[in-house]
Amino acid sequence: MAEELTREMKSGLELPHGVAPVFADSGIEVKPVYTAADLNGGNGSGGGNGAGEERPGEYPFTRGIHADMYRRRPWTMRQYTGFGNAQATNERFHYLIETGNTGLNVAFDLPSQCGLDSDDPAAEGEVGRVGMAVDSLRDFEVAFDGVDLDAITVSLTVNGAAAIMIAMYLAMAEKRGYDIATLRGTAQNDILKEMVGRGTWVFPVEPSVRLVGDTIEYCARHAPNYSPVSVCGYHIRESGCDPAEEMGYAFEIAKAYIDETLRRGLAIDDFAGRLSFNFNVFGKLFEEVAKFRAGRRMWAKILKEQYGAKNPKTMWMRMIAGGGGFGLTIDQPENNIMRGAYYALSAVLSGAQTIALCCYDEAYTIPSPRAQQISIRTMQLLIEELGLCDTVDPLGGSYFVEALTDGMEAKIEAAMQRVQDEGGIVAGIAGGRIQDRVSQQAYEHHRRVENGEARKVGVNCYRVPEEKPDVEFHPERREDLDMQLASLKQIRAERSADAVDRALKRLHADAVAGANTMPAIVEAVKAYATVGEITGVLAGVYGRFEEPVTI
Repeated sequence: MAEELTREMKSGLELPHGVAPVFADSGIEVKPVYTAADLNGGNGSGGGNGAGEERPGEYPFTRGIHADMYRRRPWTMRQYTGFGNAQATNERFHYLIETGNTGLNVAFDLPSQCGLDSDDPAAEGEVGRVGMAVDSLRDFEVAFDGVDLDAITVSLTVNGAAAIMIAMYLAMAEKRGYDIATLRGTAQNDILKEMVGRGTWVFPVEPSVRLVGDTIEYCARHAPNYSPVSVCGYHIRESGCDPAEEMGYAFEIAKAYIDETLRRGLAIDDFAGRLSFNFNVFGKLFEEVAKFRAGRRMWAKILKEQYGAKNPKTMWMRMIAGGGGFGLTIDQPENNIMRGAYYALSAVLSGAQTIALCCYDEAYTIPSPRAQQISIRTMQLLIEELGLCDTVDPLGGSYFVEALTDGMEAKIEAAMQRVQDEGGIVAGIAGGRIQDRVSQQAYEHHRRVENGEARKVGVNCYRVPEEKPDVEFHPERREDLDMQLASLKQIRAERSADAVDRALKRLHADAVAGANTMPAIVEAVKAYATVGEITGVLAGVYGRFEEPVTI
């Protein structure tokens, strides 16, 4: 279809079936894409070397990975949510779908992210607090009850325990009758950024990267439409790096996962097209647009020129734009509604396939239903009222945006080259060098906000004295914890202890042998082994990550 639309736009024929003409309020017809040839009443020279001469849907995809972009289908709205237990989260899932959410982005609590069961003493006080508690396959069965997994794609925002959660999702879907060979979905599963930006790691660097490779290889062979990794520059930027480094570090991390998978004998076109990215979007609007345009172009070149990819879809930088927790403020939280609208605008103008828009109250609490509705309505306004789906890459050809795009590409290349010169991303993270650099940048940014050099509305300028924010705090519900602990106890009593024991022994043997652990993990989750039990087996073989401390 991409080639069909591109051919018809070039020839001036009618739009393909299903792509309706669009008119501005003034009656001017809005074309699906514009180039220099459209200037001066259609008599433009068409000259120049900028990306404005490129066609969307064609290599190197500066202007978008699809020829028709939002004219054919708006971006996926995938709000991030999850709290308490699986039942409470299921209720919020259905609320978001009814409100217009077109994808789900699942938050897990800290114990689940770190591979702990809810009754582990180390989990005390954290169960269900910042995400959904998950102990076994039963929690996935409850959380996604009534959700059409063909119509609503699901992203699992988890990293250290990602292999287990992917196995649970696939097992749950298969049990409900879905064909996992055609099942779509995504897992964040980017452990290297976790070691830079968040801290919910479990295993040391090298076995963690091997586990990521296990999930990529397994999905390539058994669930080829599933995206087992969403490389997450988002959290590295949240931790302090600049926009160019956010993308540069993400690309170096993605290359590390690609290299690990290629060592297993897969061809680049067998799996790389299912890798995706999670990027941040806040700050200077045009800079963000340029970042994504430059990133698409660079990633396409990396896959084609460095890895020899032949399939154009392998070269797509498929991405979710998450906007943008770091930009939100505790002071005057209602201002975050406006910030979110501009972050969404940046993401749409830059051609994101999916958007997860932060809610105005997230600096305080788990978002309320009302706050999540406002974020969804913000994106729906862009679609229905503001014409953001009318034409592809509307800023393409702008002197400013094209120059920024070229400049951003150079900055991203420089960030990547620095990592390579220092021994590579894996060594840089294992030794703490990348973390140190990002932390120093975070300190410098905070200092600039404190002294007023970096202007922040409501924080260091345009303040209102003695202002009391109007924020509804998410309640802590003891009954959710009690229900989770009771469910875990029941699962252990009802399951086959022999089946669990066999699966865990197989997992231990495969981990010791260096075999792909995913088949054994899938067997274990189907036997209702818990997150903590599976993690404990792997930790017994791999050990646990200790954060490097440098002075």
